[in-house]
Amino acid sequence: MEIPDAQQEHKRLQAENTELATLAGGLAHEIRNPLSTIGMNLELLAEELESDDSQRARRMLRRIGNLQGECRNLEEILNAFLQFARAGELHLSDGNLNTIVSDYVDFLEPQANSMEVELRPHLDSDLPVVMLDKSLMRQALVNLCRNAIEAMPEGGSIDLLTRTRGDDVVLEIIDTGKGMDEKTRGQMFQAFFSTRSGGSGLGLPTVRRIVEAHHGRISCESEVGKGTRFTITLPAKR
Repeated sequence: MEIPDAQQEHKRLQAENTELATLAGGLAHEIRNPLSTIGMNLELLAEELESDDSQRARRMLRRIGNLQGECRNLEEILNAFLQFARAGELHLSDGNLNTIVSDYVDFLEPQANSMEVELRPHLDSDLPVVMLDKSLMRQALVNLCRNAIEAMPEGGSIDLLTRTRGDDVVLEIIDTGKGMDEKTRGQMFQAFFSTRSGGSGLGLPTVRRIVEAHHGRISCESEVGKGTRFTITLPAKR
């Protein structure tokens, strides 16, 4: 049973998460509407210029294409920000981490195979039940596996392991990618930090918010040229 101070702290964090999600939703609405209007008008301009074969029209079409690309990038950043802001809002139910992992492996396998990345699940058949927001925990897995695949442009493997450790359930994601140096590891959970051109810098911070909202922990071991291991530890349902 939680002690009163812990209960009060939990309620305070829930209230802060709800407020942040509400503010983020309002901000997203205010940005998305004009962004959609800009995108629609760029599309109309492009359609008007399609039949014009002049060099001036071709230059304008290239510039319009660049602007459309920037609009798409802004939309992706906005979606990533919303995920980050809402990561602390949980809808919990009894869950099995194995189900989330195996379902996502089935979904990801065709894409991984096309990029010469082998997915290797090793799932503990006696895994205890965990109180989970299944949608958010899947999102955490998506973000980690996406990073792993991007770290292996020439192919490799991702091992996904579940096991029990004391009163906890553990999920490990281990890749054979390029790894990270100490400086990158020290900054990777900071919002908007990214080593990838065009990255939002919110993928790993979102993962950490999701895990910590479940009263869990996440850690990372990595070595340049050898790969990376993320370990998520969640309390089993008592």
